Amino acid sequence: MNKNLYRLDWVTICLYFSLVVFGLVNIYSTNFNENSNLFNFKIPVGKQFLFFILSLVSAFIILLTKAKVFERFASVFYLLTLVMLIGLFIFGNNISGATSWYNIGGIGLQPSEFAKVATALAVAKLLSEIQINVKNIKSLLQVGLVIVLPIILIILQPDPGTALVFGAFFFVLFREGLNSFFLLFIFGLIFFFILALIAPIPFVFASIITLLISLYFFSRKLNKKAHLLPYLALIFVSCSYVYSVDYIFNNVFEQRHRDRFNIILGKEVDTQGIGYNINQSKIAIGSGGWEGKGFLQGTQTKGNFVPEQHTDYIFSTIGEEWGFYGSSAVVLVFCFLIIRILYRAENLKSNFARIYGHALAAILFLHFFINIGMSLGLVPTIGIPLPFISYGGSSLLGFSCLLFIFLNLDSNRLNE
Repeated sequence: MNKNLYRLDWVTICLYFSLVVFGLVNIYSTNFNENSNLFNFKIPVGKQFLFFILSLVSAFIILLTKAKVFERFASVFYLLTLVMLIGLFIFGNNISGATSWYNIGGIGLQPSEFAKVATALAVAKLLSEIQINVKNIKSLLQVGLVIVLPIILIILQPDPGTALVFGAFFFVLFREGLNSFFLLFIFGLIFFFILALIAPIPFVFASIITLLISLYFFSRKLNKKAHLLPYLALIFVSCSYVYSVDYIFNNVFEQRHRDRFNIILGKEVDTQGIGYNINQSKIAIGSGGWEGKGFLQGTQTKGNFVPEQHTDYIFSTIGEEWGFYGSSAVVLVFCFLIIRILYRAENLKSNFARIYGHALAAILFLHFFINIGMSLGLVPTIGIPLPFISYGGSSLLGFSCLLFIFLNLDSNRLNE
């Protein structure tokens, strides 16, 4: 530990502390009253501070642990979290329609936050063991199963927002050699799903046919042996998928999800109903101007106009009280943190450590992108916290463990 202490990435640790402390400041602001106190563990800021202390204790234990332990017991950690997720259906508490928490001594713990840590370790272990052969269908199915199992259990709670975040692990596969065709395929599914919701079906069909026939002729120029049949088959499958979008949207999605999509896509305007949160969030951020109204001076924040402002919509507090400059600083810190993790990961000799680093960066980025996108009204509200900043003890503890495991692996680079 003494030797590794000097090799710790203290820049990343400083970024971590700056985000957590700034989060405490803003949680304090959103719930400010005469009882506001870091040591009052009955209010949000006190609970968050308590979990910050627990996070530091966990970080210290993680840094004392030998790096090889995380790789050796990755499968055990993963299985334990699956058991915890399954146990929710028997012992879990139902809050806001989702059975996602255990109540332990009056404190709620959300296993899905720790499942992110275990899944990152399991994906890194599996990919490193199969020599990163993601081009092999069997290997790809194995990794896919590891990612999909917690997604299914979390969707059944139901907590589709958290489940969506686990999709970040699939991006790791592309760094490890998965054909970029699959990435294009995923983006294609998303693009045509949205297009089918806002455009007439015949127009979407025509777009698909034009695109794929054009790709066929382009491939013929590169390779005279290119066959038309696969492209025709893809046209049939794509058109069938687009035709099913309406059924999926109306029968699989819940009404609240349909409403949020319709508002984001401009098909509905509802500033008093389902669109209230987004509208108030944008008002709060816009009212901050360049420099912000100042700490504890946000009128939207003080008036409780933005529901869940200390959790999902905490970025609206940042925008209102700290303005464009403060919001930009938060965005830059996140970008710098993610880029630094990727840079450090690329310089690791251990496949396990490198893959884990990319998994960490991917999940941080998706959380960061979706949460801020929600606050700005760019993506539907799906209940995803801003890492290290939003109120949520399980989230803070989970992300702290994610980060400090990587710092442990990174500090052991000379022992690889």
